Amino acid sequence: MPARTTGQDGYQQALDAAERLLGQPLSLPLAEGEPPVGEDFRRLATLHTFGDSWPRRGLDDRSRALISVTIAATLGTHEPLRGQLRIALHSGVTKEEIVELFIHLAAYAGAARAFDSYQVALAVFAETS
Repeated sequence: MPARTTGQDGYQQALDAAERLLGQPLSLPLAEGEPPVGEDFRRLATLHTFGDSWPRRGLDDRSRALISVTIAATLGTHEPLRGQLRIALHSGVTKEEIVELFIHLAAYAGAARAFDSYQVALAVFAETS
């Protein structure tokens, strides 16, 4: 297991990992009028997600991406789902595999949730074509 990322170097490593996975720099826009502590939230979330979780050796990026798409779709979190779809596509998951994931998701998490998430996937597919 890699060492826990901390400090400014760890944050930069997490940002670099996010960019590698997304294929573009990480952008976490929050609402206008965000309090100063919002910066801490973004930094800590980035450190945990891309500095601690993604670099672990137990799963490859492709497998982790499929799991992450499934979780975001099941939870119905559209913005995180968009990011996870981009990571999945950038990690070698095909559009066909993502559609198969939604077919399987419908059986276990419900057709409405799968269909709703599939609509998000279609929008991301259009962006990446």
